[in-house]
Amino acid sequence: MDFELTPEQQALQDLIRDFARRSIAPVARELEQSGRYPDEIVDEMKAMGLFGMLVPEAYGGIGLDAVSYSLVFEELSKAWMGIAGVLGTHSMACRIVAINGTEEQKRRWLPEMASGAVRSGLALTEPSAGSDLQSITTTARRDGDHYVVNGAKTWITNARRARVLPVLVKTDESAQPRHRGMSLLLIESGTPGFSVGNDIPKLGYRGPESSEIFFVDCKVAVDNLIGASEGQGLQQALGALEFGRCNIAGRAVGVAQAALDLALSYARERRAFGHPIADFQAIQLKLAAVATEVQAARLLTRWAAAKLDSGQRADLETGMAKFFASEVALRATLESMRIHGGYGYSAELEVERLYRDAPLMAIGEGTNEILQTVIAKLLLAT
Repeated sequence: MDFELTPEQQALQDLIRDFARRSIAPVARELEQSGRYPDEIVDEMKAMGLFGMLVPEAYGGIGLDAVSYSLVFEELSKAWMGIAGVLGTHSMACRIVAINGTEEQKRRWLPEMASGAVRSGLALTEPSAGSDLQSITTTARRDGDHYVVNGAKTWITNARRARVLPVLVKTDESAQPRHRGMSLLLIESGTPGFSVGNDIPKLGYRGPESSEIFFVDCKVAVDNLIGASEGQGLQQALGALEFGRCNIAGRAVGVAQAALDLALSYARERRAFGHPIADFQAIQLKLAAVATEVQAARLLTRWAAAKLDSGQRADLETGMAKFFASEVALRATLESMRIHGGYGYSAELEVERLYRDAPLMAIGEGTNEILQTVIAKLLLAT
């Protein structure tokens, strides 16, 4: 079993690490606290081809493997987890179109999505339907060569800047089981009846906007149905989420590693009772525990990503990686804050931002509580 990165993966990691240190880390605090959108960073990511990570080369992307994909998010999140959100759901939308779209849809959308000229996200969650996607109430009624869409979505990352969004709808409200009546539609911004509501104020994850969106008698061409037939939407969305959990696990590892790095640096510099606090066993125990968990989360994430790259079903592995890595991020940021003492509670230090960013990974892409039940069911079924 080889735990080493390939030369290509190592080169990519070095590239993203250098970019994050040069262009993201120096401005992350100012951007996060001011709420100013990171346009300059986004432009640089476009030039690097990062918006096309999951777009096949045939359509202008770079077609990254899952291990490389997770590395990108780990390195970006060490500098600022918020910036990773600009790429996260956009990449999942790219994957949905690349895997499930018609050839016409691929030719129309993927080249510009790969360049970043067209931005996207993923519209699944509703005010009363998060983890239980089968409870969505947004409907798409067929009317000739159009669907008429009515409903609302919430917590939609990139909603205000997306030019097209895959939207999960019910095309058959009477279908049993319910997932057979669910489909994904590509809905363009500017379509009459489609509007973006308020941006949701957030504890952390302040790089991209997370917004409400509304559909009122919104007419969408039948050709915008993703795939060849109705009723495939939930499976298409879950397939993207399975891959996307490597993104979330990678982010969690990045945040946890950044928290550990800050704790190590502070422990070496801070003196108490005439000694660096790194000399005290209580601090050493915390550092050892966090470092061990961070490395375990990193290896679990790469194991899950490698399973995806093998072409096998990997919902068990990606669920484990996302669950464990996000819990490690929560513990690592708290322990780093405690090692920093009172300074860790100050918004002037980076550890405070890491502490606010960490909870998202335990909630997004399926809550950890839901994922644990999924993991248990998969184990019991074997």
